[in-house]
Amino acid sequence: MIRVYNTLTKQKEEFVPREPGRVSIYVCGVTPYNHPHIGNARPFITWDVIRRYLEYRGFEVQHVQNFTDIDDKIINVAQKEGRKWQEIADRYIEAYFKDMDALHIKRAHVYPRVSEHIAEIIDVVQTLVDRGYAYVMDGDVYYEVNKFDGYGKLSGRILEDMKAGARVDVNDRKKNPMDFALWKAAKPGEPSWQSPWGFGRPGWHIECSAMSLKYLGTGFDFHGGGSDLIFPHHENEIAQSEACTGECFARYWLHNGFITVNEEKMSKSLGNFFLVRDVLTHFDPEVLRFFVLSTHYRSPLDFSDDKLAEASRALGRLQNTLEAVRGYTKQRVATRPAQTDAATEKLEQVIDKARVDFCTAMDDDFNTAQAIAVLFDLTRDINTFIGNSRPVPEPEFKYLMTQAEDIFMELGGILGLFAKKEDHDANLELVENLMQLVINIRQQARQNKDWTTADLIRDCLQQMGIIIEDTPQGPRWKKK
Repeated sequence: MIRVYNTLTKQKEEFVPREPGRVSIYVCGVTPYNHPHIGNARPFITWDVIRRYLEYRGFEVQHVQNFTDIDDKIINVAQKEGRKWQEIADRYIEAYFKDMDALHIKRAHVYPRVSEHIAEIIDVVQTLVDRGYAYVMDGDVYYEVNKFDGYGKLSGRILEDMKAGARVDVNDRKKNPMDFALWKAAKPGEPSWQSPWGFGRPGWHIECSAMSLKYLGTGFDFHGGGSDLIFPHHENEIAQSEACTGECFARYWLHNGFITVNEEKMSKSLGNFFLVRDVLTHFDPEVLRFFVLSTHYRSPLDFSDDKLAEASRALGRLQNTLEAVRGYTKQRVATRPAQTDAATEKLEQVIDKARVDFCTAMDDDFNTAQAIAVLFDLTRDINTFIGNSRPVPEPEFKYLMTQAEDIFMELGGILGLFAKKEDHDANLELVENLMQLVINIRQQARQNKDWTTADLIRDCLQQMGIIIEDTPQGPRWKKK
């Protein structure tokens, strides 16, 4: 049973999909006016893992993620550079995919753009006007929050308190300071489209309602994004969507915590944000991914180079164990030997338990931090088994190493880790053959009691970062 923390109800709930065997997900995407920063990356890594786990559990997933390609920020960049707003949006959408692909994030099934869904947006706005939830003033259309009884149910805010705290502008034409724009009348030099209220463009919040309803319908399963979107964006989405359809908009709302820098919220206004592409010039993409997943998605995540370096070392321990296992699986043995002993059965039990414990962690609100802890426990037990001085028959040993590699790839694959297997396999044969040649020469020297040559080979390899270990199964090598 999968349990998730629902921001809407403020508690963990059993996840029951709208349709048996199928899961619908809508995640708020980026406004493409700059390169993605690590604050952008966190929700997309989080939802990538959630999707992978749901697919692992046998669900068919429909994943939708938008691009807000019409926005004041995009228009401002376009005007500053003397380019069309479409060029700016296209440039940074391409940059988004480049960075997210590097982070091994699976692409959503649909990436709707606001500019391609103007008709759907106008339809939703018109419905809200017809139903009395919105009003028109000189080409602008505003949502009247007083008309929606459930306003504030996601954020927990009380409308009267919000009104009291709102800044009063004597020139504001809105009926209430909390009312928000559904449609904005055109301004000179800005993109605009014809509508029943004249030329204009969509407000921010309405786009996600129109696009999620188009691709997923009412009552879809998951709506996600960063905690900064709870209010006003997601609160307004609920109000306008449920007023439009009269039905539940989204059933489970999941929000990831902020990324902080020195325990201060990361933001462009503070100038303490880091672009993904800049981070990846210093750290492997898997390190950044591992760093994000090492903390539960709802918790704050404090960023620094030192913490990334720590994540790199931790991930390296897992990778070293996987490499050690692969050193024995050049010839995989997938069939369990007829005769096994207690040590073999114990390791098989360890592998089975790792799978169960991993799923238990992920079933508990997608707790990737605990799931990673399971991988470290698995690493410890596999290393202990490999280092055991008691010989294990070769077929049995290779069978166990094959099982160990498979569980690493199975569980690591859910987290999107250990994704370099293709590159590894492409170079493995050459490296293995060269290292086997070196080991054979060293073994021959040892048999001839030529300790000088044997020690020279060992010392030279150590200087290169390679260690030769003499095990009951024969010599093997590994990186430091």
